[in-house]
Amino acid sequence: MITIKKTHSGNSDFKKLVLELDDDLKTYYKEEKSFYGKLNSIENIKYVVIAYDKDANAVGCGGIKEFSLNEMEIKRMYVPPNYRGIGIASLILNELENWSRDLKYKKCVLETLKEKPYAIAFYKKNGYGVVPNFGEYVNAENSICFEKKIL
Repeated sequence: MITIKKTHSGNSDFKKLVLELDDDLKTYYKEEKSFYGKLNSIENIKYVVIAYDKDANAVGCGGIKEFSLNEMEIKRMYVPPNYRGIGIASLILNELENWSRDLKYKKCVLETLKEKPYAIAFYKKNGYGVVPNFGEYVNAENSICFEKKIL
């Protein structure tokens, strides 16, 4: 059984999972590491959810931060490889969308890398549509951006 906990970016389990995520992303970022590294800071992420297994092990995370007055940006979604494929990421994403909706935001936006077809398929499966790259990602050739209306 998976449980979801709402928390903040100072949570030690979140920080641990983000370190694992950053390690995983090293293989994708290559020479763009400094560009993406500054965009992936957890300092501005106010709302975080963490998934726990039946033994209270942290098995996934994600966060949201305000992108605009009407939009929340999904950030730092991660499920360790040995926990993938059993629906944890969908639980996390749904909780982040619900939290955004509760906070009266109308849309969720996000960015992922073109080199991660499994992430692209995941977001499309969960109702996200591709949009032109936004914000800091406008000129990032390696990025693909998505949005989903939630209200």
